[in-house]
Amino acid sequence: MLKPIIKLLKALNGNLKKESIAAGFAWGLLLGLLPAGNFFWIVLFVVSFFFNHHHWSKILFMVVIKLFLGLLNPAVDAAGWEILHLQALQPAFTSLYNMPLVPLTGFNNTLVAGGLCIGIILWLPVYFIFRLLVPLYRNRFLPLIRESKVYKAVLKFPLFPVIEKAVKAVSAGQ
Repeated sequence: MLKPIIKLLKALNGNLKKESIAAGFAWGLLLGLLPAGNFFWIVLFVVSFFFNHHHWSKILFMVVIKLFLGLLNPAVDAAGWEILHLQALQPAFTSLYNMPLVPLTGFNNTLVAGGLCIGIILWLPVYFIFRLLVPLYRNRFLPLIRESKVYKAVLKFPLFPVIEKAVKAVSAGQ
């Protein structure tokens, strides 16, 4: 769990494009809302590697969403139930269910349907929000953090060189 955090901090503090980091967070949201191990999740996870984004921000945000998914599940389940019970979509769902291999996707599961729809709907807003937050962090908060007494005290802490060495070892083993 330390490696994604280090990689994200390195990207946030480095030269990586804000669009790449924001896209990683948006992918993390989409993947975090879907049940892990589901066919849709596996396909989207593999497909995500064909797009240009920061993969460690995707993984870290996906883990954060998964941690809070217990709180989000009732809303995701309710949205999925509403989608799956739309009368206009019933013929399409019936056709999909009767196709070979399509039922393996679990599209008729309320958590899958709700997570997929909410993730797709929120993808662009999350992308644009994090696209605005990355420069805000770099320009406003990072200088404040570097000038803080806590940050300077951590740098003087005797264990810090050991931690810094471990971080460099993790970064070198990309």
